[in-house]
Amino acid sequence: MTTKLFSELNLSDEVLKAIDKIGFEKAAPIQAAAIPVLMAGRDAVGQSQTGSGKTAAFAIPAIEKTDPTLRAVQILILCPTRELAVQVSEEVHKLALFKRGIHALPIYGGQSYERQFWGLKQGAQIVIGTPGRVMDHMRRGTLRLDAVKMVVLDEADVMLDMGFREDIETILKSVPKERQTVFFSATMPKPIRDLIERFAREPVTVQVEQKALTVPTVEQVYFEVDRRFKVELLTRLI
Repeated sequence: MTTKLFSELNLSDEVLKAIDKIGFEKAAPIQAAAIPVLMAGRDAVGQSQTGSGKTAAFAIPAIEKTDPTLRAVQILILCPTRELAVQVSEEVHKLALFKRGIHALPIYGGQSYERQFWGLKQGAQIVIGTPGRVMDHMRRGTLRLDAVKMVVLDEADVMLDMGFREDIETILKSVPKERQTVFFSATMPKPIRDLIERFAREPVTVQVEQKALTVPTVEQVYFEVDRRFKVELLTRLI
């Protein structure tokens, strides 16, 4: 795949300035492939590994599509865990640093509703949340989705493995039909393909060739341990 500079991807000066501040110049393969598709407004299915740069691949178009003058949720990014929601939120904040008036808010379990409600009331336009907490806010009436123009399912296969399918379906049925839907998943089992068929419109498949089972940016460590002590070691690591 041909390497592209971010400056070749028709991005705003503000986003390019943020990318430069982060220290990026060349787009990763998944970014070079996905950003033009998402900027064009197409639904998409991205398949890539953790550590491949996929977060920026959907975060950059999400930021570019956000109207800073509209104080309503316009972008909804679903993540399987609070750790990933926080990580994605931090990257969105960095990429939107010079975009005045754009506010991103992570919502997840384990954090007070009041803090999240305050952020929503202040007009956060980009919400990054776990399906369970998004559903909680929907039930409480503290999260409105009628202005959503783009939904991203990050690590969709993991969310389904964790039992979030019903919540995801409810959320996707609650956002406007005229929206952009983006799936990112490391694997494509049948349940994921079924969701894509139901909720995506003629999606473009964005897939980067995987030459290895690991990614250079991900450091891997393993421990040799007697099976009797696996649980104890795991609890210490967590």
